[in-house]
Amino acid sequence: MKPLRLLLVTETYPPEINGVAMTTSRMVRGLRERGHWVGLVRPRQQNDRNIGLEPDTWTVPGLPIPNYPGLHLGLPVWRRLGRLLDEQRPERVHVVTEGPLGWAALRAARARGLPVTSGYHTHFDQYSNHYGLAWLMPWVTGWLDGLHRRCQATLVPTRELADTLAARGIPNVRVVGRGVDTRLFHPGRRDPEFRRRWGLADDALACLYVGRLAPEKNLAVVERAYAAIAARHPRARMIWVGDGPSLPALRATHPDHVFTGPRVGEELAAHYASADLFLFGSLSETWGNVLGEALASGLPVLAYRRAAAEALIRNGENGMTVRPDDAEAFTGAALALAGDAALRQRLGHAAVESMGEHGWDGIVERFATVLRETT
Repeated sequence: MKPLRLLLVTETYPPEINGVAMTTSRMVRGLRERGHWVGLVRPRQQNDRNIGLEPDTWTVPGLPIPNYPGLHLGLPVWRRLGRLLDEQRPERVHVVTEGPLGWAALRAARARGLPVTSGYHTHFDQYSNHYGLAWLMPWVTGWLDGLHRRCQATLVPTRELADTLAARGIPNVRVVGRGVDTRLFHPGRRDPEFRRRWGLADDALACLYVGRLAPEKNLAVVERAYAAIAARHPRARMIWVGDGPSLPALRATHPDHVFTGPRVGEELAAHYASADLFLFGSLSETWGNVLGEALASGLPVLAYRRAAAEALIRNGENGMTVRPDDAEAFTGAALALAGDAALRQRLGHAAVESMGEHGWDGIVERFATVLRETT
């Protein structure tokens, strides 16, 4: 079968740390390993000079995004993108993010009759509610949907999200899914040194959160659940892995908690495997990569029944889920898990087994298939 020739346009990419950047990087790597040509366009990053650029990568100017240190919105340089399309002659364009750069890529590609697909990764319209900008929500939704309606297909991780977007009038929404690197994330990464660093006795409970520390992640439900756990299990410890605008307030409110900052690669994998319980209260995810990583690491996971949690967790078998936005049920389930080591062990073992079928190979193949089917 003829290899794809694809130009992929994104406003975030490693070494930036977020789910969209990681997912995009895995997709690019997987496609290139299979012999496809993938050109990458993204905003310039501060350390480009130090680490260099991947092959077939072009950078554009960008502007900082408020509340997202290190991330940039790419400028709408559609003429430059047009010249790049003329020079490199990709057969199709995939837009990862709906910012000005994504819109510019859509415009340049459509002017040349190239098929354009898009990915829906983030509920940016919902974020406005968490930053005192609820009045912006209809405008942001219109901006997002306007781009996706102009694409030949929009790729999403779950059937739930596909149905939501279809109901908003977005055509040809295709479910591709998300993978997890089970070679990186697994229980064998457990490290007693991490637990000593966290101030934990061998038999004490380490509760873990991994992700952005920001209002849209609904961190208050995790705080409440852990407070209930600590009241019954005073030797427990809450570990927060990540960064974001909520970090200063969390540090001030919880001086006894452990804040590690962002972690990646093997160090992140060791954090997962060295904990005992994963608490995730976000309701703003389109997926939530951290849930798959935690499950693959053998952690009993507690989350609201939405996005990745709904797709990956069979409640009471390989993890626990509760009805969305039921904070009381979330706390009750957290207490049940904290107080039952045998339950945690059973769920953790089942979690590892359940993630064996969620590797990236099948996701990359599905992505390539959808692109081929879209003209």
